[in-house]
Formats: sequence, structure tokens, C-alpha cells
Amino acid sequence: MEYVVEGGAGGLFVRDLGEGAPVLLLHGWPDTGVLWDEVAAALVAAGRRCLVPDLRGCGRSVKPTDVARYAMAELVSDVVALIEADETGPVTLVGHDWGAALAWVVATYRPDLVRSLVAVSVGHPTAFRSGGFEQLRRSWYTLLFQFEGLGEAVLRQDDYAVLRRWFAHPRADEVVAELERDGQITTHLLWYRANLPPDAFTRPAPVLEPVEVPVVGVWSSGDPALTEAQMRESGAHCASGFRYSRLEGVGHWVPYEAPAALAALVLEGT
Repeated sequence: MEYVVEGGAGGLFVRDLGEGAPVLLLHGWPDTGVLWDEVAAALVAAGRRCLVPDLRGCGRSVKPTDVARYAMAELVSDVVALIEADETGPVTLVGHDWGAALAWVVATYRPDLVRSLVAVSVGHPTAFRSGGFEQLRRSWYTLLFQFEGLGEAVLRQDDYAVLRRWFAHPRADEVVAELERDGQITTHLLWYRANLPPDAFTRPAPVLEPVEVPVVGVWSSGDPALTEAQMRESGAHCASGFRYSRLEGVGHWVPYEAPAALAALVLEGT
């Protein structure tokens, strides 16, 4: 089933798959809900129901062009609206990349809506922003993404070489085609421009309340953009338990590269 939920900025496109305890899957940059196809299929086969949205600015969902509409509070309001509209109770919240960053904040401020959290690749906001020089070095591209026109040009250079070679996206052709549709190359980058300013790694890390739901943190050894430390150290911010899982030989795109292993971790965490 497919439908649209009215979020803070307009319609959020959602696919509703299977039956059972609900699992909400949040994608990151530069993906859409398609990222979760194989993971969702495994979860549905195991008796779970999967809610798979295209997040704000992405895919078939609303695409405001004002950077302020991508502030974290606005993105959280979309997820809250989706969960509350469903009326089936707390969800297992799973996020990858920016979807993980968003999931951490939702779980922190609305634990009543979240049964458990599975954060993939991106750790707790405080741990991520406290990652030191190595995380700063790996996040070089985020500085370029801040500037309108420059970020888009960097991405498009040499047929999206950053995405194809440095990030090694396994479905780069499909993603590039999507980014070039409906201005998504820019609306995707507004997530960075609204939430990760150029001085993000030189000013104090944000301080959030402890996460009050059980958390599974997943990091992959082949990730070029994110350090292991920022995920491992996320446990210090989890008040109801933190279980860390390291996937060997897997790159950044865990839902594409290791869907069965990730689905198993989600099932263990529900």
C-alpha cells in the first residue's frame, strides 16, 4: 500500500508493507526509500510491518526549497506526524546516514513513539560532533556541500565521481537519475546546509538528553565517511542499553551491501 502523510511542509510519500509490529525505516543522503527494499522484504518475511517513507526533499515527497524548512526540528515533525498518523503504537525506528541522525533525535525527544532504535553508520549527534580530527577529515565533503551551487557542481563533476568512486554507491546510476529529477540534487543538500554548518566540528558538540529506549548501533569497516569511534562512543548517551555491531568488509551503504545481516540486527532489536 502507498499513501501520503501530511507532515510539517506537506506530503510525505510512504510505502506500507507487510503486517505485524511496525518498523519505520529512514533513509539518508542521497537515497530515497528504495534504499530499504531488500531489508524491508526480509523484515516482512519475518512477520514485521515496514513503513518506508521518502523523507522531505527526496523522491516522491514534498520538496521545499527554503533551507530553513530542513532544520532538524522540521524533519522530526515529519517523522512524528507519520508515526502518530499510523496509530499502531510505538515503532522500531531504523535509520541510515542522515536517517540515523534524524532517528537519534526522534528517539531522544519522543521516546513515547519509539520502541527501540537501530542507528546505522551515524552515531549519536554528540558522539559524531565530538569525533575529533579523524571524523573532521572524513567529513571534508560536507564543507563543500554547504555552499549553493558549489555543492551541486562538486557532485556533478566527472559524472558524479564523488558518489561513484569515493563513496562507491552500489546503485549510482539510479541515484544520479533521481538526483537530477525535480531539483533533488539541491533539496537533498539542504539537509547539510540546515543542520551541519561549516564550523560544526570546531564548536561545542550539541548536548541532548539521554536516549531512553534500547539502541543498536551498526558500523561497517569499509565506511570512508564515518569513524568507528563516533558509533562506539554513542553508548555513553544511551540510558536503556546500547548494543554495538561491527560489520566487516562492508562499505557505507549497509542496507544495499548487507541487507540480510542488517535485517537480522533489526529483528534482534525489536
